[in-house]
Amino acid sequence: MTGENMDAAKKIEELEAALAELKKNAPPTVILAAPSGLKLDLGCGTKKAEGFVGVDSRKFEGVDLVHDLGRHTWPWETDTVDEVNCSHMVEHLTWTERVFFFNELYRVMKKGAKAQISIPHWCSNRYYGDPTHQAPMSEMAWLYMNKEWRKTQAPHTDSEMSPGPLSYSCDFDVAYGYSLAPFLNGRDKGFIDFALGAYKEAAADMIATVIAKK
Repeated sequence: MTGENMDAAKKIEELEAALAELKKNAPPTVILAAPSGLKLDLGCGTKKAEGFVGVDSRKFEGVDLVHDLGRHTWPWETDTVDEVNCSHMVEHLTWTERVFFFNELYRVMKKGAKAQISIPHWCSNRYYGDPTHQAPMSEMAWLYMNKEWRKTQAPHTDSEMSPGPLSYSCDFDVAYGYSLAPFLNGRDKGFIDFALGAYKEAAADMIATVIAKK
């Protein structure tokens, strides 16, 4: 075996050992029994919504379950969740983690179940102040979560047509709106619509309601 081949073989051994170590240390997937009327507050931090099961990647006060929602399979059975709240969490995920998040969200939600998801608007400086925020997510992103739209407009992002870590398997209907900057308080709808398209800082948050189609 040449020196070059020996180096390659050694590198492969090192990578395989590293992968084995990661698998060994990965948290086991534990499927939780789902009570009737299960409601999840995902990424709840210290402000868990009343009546919801609080989930976060850190053990803040009030968190009921610590879980990495962007990387590890969620510990709830398919079609068991009635309602979801997720406020200012998705912006902390990478795009690969976001796709995983929305696919898992769809899996655990019952048909017709709703999730409200709030993120800082991509054109607000609120998005860019936090060093843990990842790449912005625009209004266009919600279209990709609808299977019919994906298959005709973006088949490279659909898991059935192009499997991969950036491919969606979810199928949501989505409606979204905004929390507005104070300077728009009391203004008429026409001006507000104009400001949202023309002015930076017009929208503070983007707030979406996603409904599982199934």
